Amino acid sequence: MRKIYFYDVGIRNSLIRNFNGPGLRTDIGALWENFLIAERMKHYEHTGALVNTFFWRTYDQQEVDFVEEAGGTLRGFEIKWKKGAHKLPRLFTDTYPQSTVQVITRETALAFASAGELK
Repeated sequence: MRKIYFYDVGIRNSLIRNFNGPGLRTDIGALWENFLIAERMKHYEHTGALVNTFFWRTYDQQEVDFVEEAGGTLRGFEIKWKKGAHKLPRLFTDTYPQSTVQVITRETALAFASAGELK
């Protein structure tokens, strides 16, 4: 199964006919994920960075929202709108032991979208 992201989330909203604000949306997590990934991809395109991007999902629905490979390094990112503890799929780091996985929240969103350093 594949994921489709829109560079312009307004087009996404138009297609699903939902222009409600964040407090009224049932799809806010998916919208937030789409927005941040699109902004990171735009940053890479603008700077000419050579980064391969993927998402990772198993048959039993374990998932990493965004995976990138650059310079032989594999980094995974879980993008979350809601605050709180988030469980990361251990199978990903077990399968790719040299990789890292980080949770991206509203607090770290700007650094993620601009491909800056994340804490």
